[in-house]
Amino acid sequence: MGGNEEIVQIKMIPLKFLNKSEKEKLVRQLNEQFGIKEIPWEIARLGKERIILFSGKVSEKEIQILDRFARIEGVGVYFAKIDEKTNDLRLSIEGTQLLKNQITKNIFELDEKQAEEWMMGQDLNIATGKKGFYIIKFKDDFLGTGKISENKISNFIPKSRRLKYKEVKL
Repeated sequence: MGGNEEIVQIKMIPLKFLNKSEKEKLVRQLNEQFGIKEIPWEIARLGKERIILFSGKVSEKEIQILDRFARIEGVGVYFAKIDEKTNDLRLSIEGTQLLKNQITKNIFELDEKQAEEWMMGQDLNIATGKKGFYIIKFKDDFLGTGKISENKISNFIPKSRRLKYKEVKL
């Protein structure tokens, strides 16, 4: 070794499993926001904001051991994020898909053109008269959650998951 090597430390974000009362509180909030009454899986918080769901036969202790070696999203599914400012929940695309049969509140339906723009990651300039987080839907498909303000719907689709527009020449 030449002596100029730098040791890089990666700060691990703490993983905390929700106890029964914390899970009940989260489900109450999901019910209030979206009509969701039940989450049949284990739930953990990753840091202050991210909520992860787990199923299967891996124990909490085994998951915590695995988490020391690999980021835990490889074991669970990113389900939701807690908004720092409002403390409201924003479901991920997977979260809306997993619980689509329970979602009955705060749904905003798009037409085909709007759905295409949404999936390309664009904010939608629509005056809705609504405010807050809404589940975005096109026909029978849930497309994640948007934040509705007076004149627009803010998009949270990650860049890596957005549709790419390609012009087709005939």
